[in-house]
Amino acid sequence: MALTIHIYYRGSGGNARKFAEEMTRSGLVDRIRTRTGNLSYEYFLPLQDPETVLLIDRWTDQAALDRHHQSPMMAEILALRQKYDLHMRVERYISDEGGIPAQDRAFIKE
Repeated sequence: MALTIHIYYRGSGGNARKFAEEMTRSGLVDRIRTRTGNLSYEYFLPLQDPETVLLIDRWTDQAALDRHHQSPMMAEILALRQKYDLHMRVERYISDEGGIPAQDRAFIKE
């Protein structure tokens, strides 16, 4: 059971993008990616909303996510969120252990 978290960071004046750039430049993103249980940590820019950045964050399980939330680097992340005055909307997904149904595979080119 993997957890996928979508965090929509919203700011003004390009602050959401500046936040993601600083997270990357500072090495925080690389450090998160090396944490035990992290499956991916990627930022995306929605074409229709230049003031929002989407983070797709995947973890093996809740325990791995909890360890991340309790790590010292969370204080660094929270400080950057405050620096850029970001607001967040969060969606949480649990993986479907059965995978993609056969009837849906016809629509996917791998």
